[in-house]
Amino acid sequence: MTLVAVLTVSDRASRGDYEDLSGPAIEHWLRAAITNRFECVRRTVADGVESVGDALVELCDRDNADLVLTTGGTGPSPRDLTPEAMLKVVTKELPGFGELMRQASLAHVSTAILSRQTAGIRGRTLIINLPGKPSAIDVCLNAVFPAVPYCLDLIGAARIETNPALCPSFRPA
Repeated sequence: MTLVAVLTVSDRASRGDYEDLSGPAIEHWLRAAITNRFECVRRTVADGVESVGDALVELCDRDNADLVLTTGGTGPSPRDLTPEAMLKVVTKELPGFGELMRQASLAHVSTAILSRQTAGIRGRTLIINLPGKPSAIDVCLNAVFPAVPYCLDLIGAARIETNPALCPSFRPA
């Protein structure tokens, strides 16, 4: 069975000061988009290169997640270090994911240029950094998810099937 992990990166949410809205929003989107059976696990960690990097390694190497979606920590503030943490643990960066997410987001908010989302591969796990706002999550997932099943196939991860109404099929060139 496919394992999808959602990692919320937030100092406030990890302390319980703030309700995590983005993690549940991602899971809700996934449940509508993925048609085959899958397990979704959600975790929350504080901002920081070590905390995020350690969580990613655990999700990829110990839990054998096929797909990890992070949310939060992609802005320009000093504590926003999710992309740096991901880049320390992946073997390949896939910058096209971030480029497409920023392009799609610019149609909605001019501040999308401040976002630093990206993606990468660790072993047979695809990791995608998403923004922390639920409204931006939908925009970003709608933009990049058509390529996710094909990418998972290419790296040897579990296969996922998607709802064509939400995720048109990606056709490689």
